Amino acid sequence: MSDLTLDQITDLPLDLCVGGKVVPASDGGRFDVLDPATGRVLASVADGTVDDAMAAVDAAAAAADAWAAAPPRERSEVLRRAFELMRERGEELAFLISLENGKALTDARGEVAYAAEFFRWYAEEAVRAGGEVTTAPSGANKILVLRQPVGVCVLVTPWNFPAAMATRKIGPALAAGCTVVLKPASDTPLTALLMARILEDAGVPPGVVNVLPARRSGAVVSAMLHDPRVRKLSFTGSTEVGRVLLREAADQVVNCSMELGGNAPFLVLDDADLDAAVDGAMIAKMRNGGEACTAANRFYVHADVADEFSRRLAERMAALRVGPGTHDDTEVGPLVNEESAAKVAELVDGAVADGARVVTGGSRPDREGFYYEPTVLLDVPRTSGILGEEIFGPVAPVVTFTDEDEAVAMANDTEYGLVSYVYTRDLARGLRVSERLDSGMVGLNRGVVSDPAAPFGGTKQSGVGREGGHEGMLDYLESKYVAVTW
Repeated sequence: MSDLTLDQITDLPLDLCVGGKVVPASDGGRFDVLDPATGRVLASVADGTVDDAMAAVDAAAAAADAWAAAPPRERSEVLRRAFELMRERGEELAFLISLENGKALTDARGEVAYAAEFFRWYAEEAVRAGGEVTTAPSGANKILVLRQPVGVCVLVTPWNFPAAMATRKIGPALAAGCTVVLKPASDTPLTALLMARILEDAGVPPGVVNVLPARRSGAVVSAMLHDPRVRKLSFTGSTEVGRVLLREAADQVVNCSMELGGNAPFLVLDDADLDAAVDGAMIAKMRNGGEACTAANRFYVHADVADEFSRRLAERMAALRVGPGTHDDTEVGPLVNEESAAKVAELVDGAVADGARVVTGGSRPDREGFYYEPTVLLDVPRTSGILGEEIFGPVAPVVTFTDEDEAVAMANDTEYGLVSYVYTRDLARGLRVSERLDSGMVGLNRGVVSDPAAPFGGTKQSGVGREGGHEGMLDYLESKYVAVTW
């Protein structure tokens, strides 16, 4: 178990962080943050109002010109210091993530390392915004293209990666010269509030980063999107909420980056290395206990290897240690809240009613907290509802196939297109299948694709735009064309 307690994180704000100050909600409102391992209250946090949201936009707008004019190297050094401070305070951040999110400490430590890398990557990218000068084809003038910050940004992050989803947005925004208002998920605001303190210590000027916890998410975000000073929305969350926000953003024609839901297929072809495939499946399925948009959601396994793959996968899943995330020996923590645990149970029960067979798991353990057992389902009908929804839990439904074309067709038969996984010993075959899969990312003989240096995003209803890589910073820059003759 971690040696830390919440009280030992002495500089953790529990109110709003606006304009460089920690302030209560304008109406005095607060909400409770629960421990998913017990369902008990961890802390009480200020509940931001629409007025508070406008104050945060005021602060971001007031700081915008100076931050945009700051030398790129200055912005770079601030981000570099933020990276170093995150590494120094890594154990505190990991403990806090595990405490409010429920994920195992090993996963939380991995998230902190991953999250910090976004600050390091964009510290390096801040000096590489670039631009271009070319001659018009007619020869009449020069075409000068400048890259300028888009302006005040509203960043809305989910609960499943409370540090990494914040740094993946804050890093490129600050590198580009933008100011931001971060609205973290109300299940996990504590990590975002500690991040605000770290950024302040790193030298981020007042008003450049504002953090606004709020239960009234819809009203608060809507108000900001209808303020003409807000020029960018970056949202990570469900496709359902993303559609609503896109409609809201249309009123002011706000620039949008949307990282939405996933329904990742995991294809095991007949020539796959089964040791590697099972190892990859455990990472792709069980990272963060299955609560990831990149989680393998549907396992399509060739009939010739399905029995052996499923047997090995079930053995590995059954051996996982379930318990509170803050315990060092825990491998699978609780789900984030009761609603999530109930949804997973409903999906599994529905699959069993459809004819699926439970090999391991299949129920909620008899203990306090929001747990669900690591589960493997076989003989899942291709029409079962569990294959059409994002499970967001430790459940692996297995479907067999006999033909590569059939596998690709099933993999693409979804409104989502975030990530796909393919296992085969034949590289040419793997690349051919990767090209045919309708998703923004493919893990070819790899169970993880996320990398701060790579463009993360999906096709179809899994999103718009890319985060990470050089493309991630371009999403926070506008191209200005100047026609000039000299």
